[in-house]
Amino acid sequence: MPTVDLAETPVRELNAALHGLPEDTNETFWRAEHPDGKHAIAVGVDAPITVEIEGHVGYYCAGMNKRATVVVRGNAGVGVAENMMSGRVHVEGDASQSAGATGHGGLLIIEGNASARCGISMKGIDIVVKGSVGPMSAFMAQAGNLVVLGGAGENLGDSIYEARLFVRGQVQSLGADCIEKAIEPEDRAILEGVLASAGVNGAVRPEDFRLYGSARRLYHFHVDNADQY
Repeated sequence: MPTVDLAETPVRELNAALHGLPEDTNETFWRAEHPDGKHAIAVGVDAPITVEIEGHVGYYCAGMNKRATVVVRGNAGVGVAENMMSGRVHVEGDASQSAGATGHGGLLIIEGNASARCGISMKGIDIVVKGSVGPMSAFMAQAGNLVVLGGAGENLGDSIYEARLFVRGQVQSLGADCIEKAIEPEDRAILEGVLASAGVNGAVRPEDFRLYGSARRLYHFHVDNADQY
């Protein structure tokens, strides 16, 4: 099990080692110690490995992740799992702004709260926030599922396309073209699947969530909807 002390080894060296792993590597479990808020740790990993980071991380940790499991045993700065393609990123603390931004796939789990713009422009990623999310979360969200066990700040889902937003707590306000929708059997099945993938136990009931999505008034410009733009 390779262990890298980031107090002594530059992040660039750690990332280069992760990027250089062969397809048949047997070094499938890595640990990074003393991250101390450094930026861009474990970005661009494209291997079925696990990377555990023992402490708080800075900007863009696990960005562009593909196939890897990255665990942050602390809080995460701006853009954790940004542009994630697949795999799993698990933040055991809180996350700053733009968590999971533009994510195409995979699963992002945040045990605490996420700040503003969580899931901005998400394109297929599943995001589970066990606390609450800040304002403008899921802004221009195109596809995927945002599941929030707590509440949501102002302008949730502003200019949303086809993503599903499941929120269990109070929503301060909805953004342009975002409305509450009835949860159909297909939606419930998706919610149950995401919760199960995130290891959320039976104490959280799917029927406690409300679903928000696009009213589809902004797909094409219409003068009657000009005040929505």
